[in-house]
Amino acid sequence: MTEPAKLRPVERRVLAMRDEGVHIDEIARRIDRSPSHVERVIVWTEIPRRGRSARRSPTALGARVLALRADGESHDEIAVRFRRGPKYIRQVEGLAHYTQGLELLS
Repeated sequence: MTEPAKLRPVERRVLAMRDEGVHIDEIARRIDRSPSHVERVIVWTEIPRRGRSARRSPTALGARVLALRADGESHDEIAVRFRRGPKYIRQVEGLAHYTQGLELLS
């Protein structure tokens, strides 16, 4: 079975209820899904996972902020344009630089 940390919350909950002895029909009722869906979720948890993949490119906003910064606009000017604070724009820019670095490594 996949490590619990790599499972989605609904998968962890379904497995916990199953381990408590709750019948598949009752689990399905509690999570508002069909019994066949619950059975599929249980089977899917047996498939090994690597975990979440890292984003390999900046978001659309991050790419736009990088382009505007490259054009010489200040954080304050960009913040007004996107109706955000300069601190938020600095954060977006930093994350965009970071994800660009990940892109270069792959």
